[in-house]
Amino acid sequence: MTSKVLMGNMPELMEKILNNLKHEFHSLYSCALVNRHWYRLEIKIKQWINLKLGQQNPIYTNTWTSPLITLPLKLFIESGATLHEFGLSSSEYLKFQSEIFLPLEQNVQFFSRLQYLSFSLDQISSHGIENINKLLRILTKNSIKINILRLDLYHDSDSQVINTLFPAIKLLIKSQKQLRKFLLGAGEDYSTELFTTKFYTTQFHGIISALESQKNSLQEIKLVGCGFSDEFEILNNCKNLEKIRIRSCDSKLLKILDYNISTLEISGFKIDVPTIVQILEKFGILLQRLTFNSKTIIRNESLLIEALKSFCPNIIYLYITDIGLPTQLLELIGNLKKLQFLSLGFASNVPEDDRKIRVMEFAKILPSSLQYLDLANTWLELFIDILLNNCNAPLKKLLIGICSFKNEKNVKALINYCIQNESLNYIGISKSRYLKSDYVIGNELEKYVKLVPYEHIVVNC
Repeated sequence: MTSKVLMGNMPELMEKILNNLKHEFHSLYSCALVNRHWYRLEIKIKQWINLKLGQQNPIYTNTWTSPLITLPLKLFIESGATLHEFGLSSSEYLKFQSEIFLPLEQNVQFFSRLQYLSFSLDQISSHGIENINKLLRILTKNSIKINILRLDLYHDSDSQVINTLFPAIKLLIKSQKQLRKFLLGAGEDYSTELFTTKFYTTQFHGIISALESQKNSLQEIKLVGCGFSDEFEILNNCKNLEKIRIRSCDSKLLKILDYNISTLEISGFKIDVPTIVQILEKFGILLQRLTFNSKTIIRNESLLIEALKSFCPNIIYLYITDIGLPTQLLELIGNLKKLQFLSLGFASNVPEDDRKIRVMEFAKILPSSLQYLDLANTWLELFIDILLNNCNAPLKKLLIGICSFKNEKNVKALINYCIQNESLNYIGISKSRYLKSDYVIGNELEKYVKLVPYEHIVVNC
């Protein structure tokens, strides 16, 4: 439908369609749920402009696109709709034309139920700063139920232009009644597996300190590319804080953290093991979910594993990479009697001659509580037959790579495991398309278990 609408007089047709739905709140809500069509919208507008101008390689400007993008938004606001999620990137600030702010101020219900808010602060012009400040004031006045707030800062975000935004952001934070999750990044998309910058954002302009107003509600904090600042001391007053996710931050930041937490994620290009050991000793008995994700091989791995064995007996979720498969790790996994989710990655530093024996040992120590096993990014998936023939854990989900299906022995072992252990419900397949026509035995496997893409069943901390 979208493509047909945009072939002709797009603005007039869109206005008529949305006007006919202005009292149909359920219909408008359904339209808004189709996010990919709404995103395709801007692309189609640019194609429509290109068609009208007869340009093959056009240079699009906000002069053309902004009015066409803001028209549907204006109609949504005036229709009486309410928004639950709202996110803006730096390229979209100029699209908030002056005609948008008046209906926003008049229709206070539009932001009244907002629960998720995301801002990207990067290379904003002075006019864009003016627009975003107006928007922040409206949000502060009309949105007090935000549960999740995400701010993307950049390394040049302490410029004079950007500085004018921070007072409004602090007021927005302080106005909230139930902020549960706060995400602060240095411009990296949080969906990216690893953040590898070596530069830290160190100027926070009182944003972290403002979180003291949320000390009774804040449960989770995620920091990406952040350097050390005394502001972070204020987080120790947040007594309900139980989840901490830190990606490529200054190791000094870890030393001031003193929480009773149940979920800890530490990712980046280098992990400071001695500092982490101190943290594990502080609150290890409360820890239930733990992620170590490093792009380089962890040094002092024996020290880390010994700390986990000594201080963290209640882990139910463990994700660890670049640590190989040493005997110490096998002993740790075997001792975690409550472990339900296990993900390993890049365990490449095991001699090839020892791999079959190590896989057999690994299979035998898997605890009976284990329900989920992710081996898609390791060499262990090449020996699925040995693993499953020696595994007594009642797995419900197994995640492996496509290479496992190229070996007939592996597929037969999967079938036998499904027959003997009726618990297995899903096999997640990673990194390639799985075509049933390419693997005859794979067709037989689907009689016993459902094959799905890796990303559909992967479990993150």
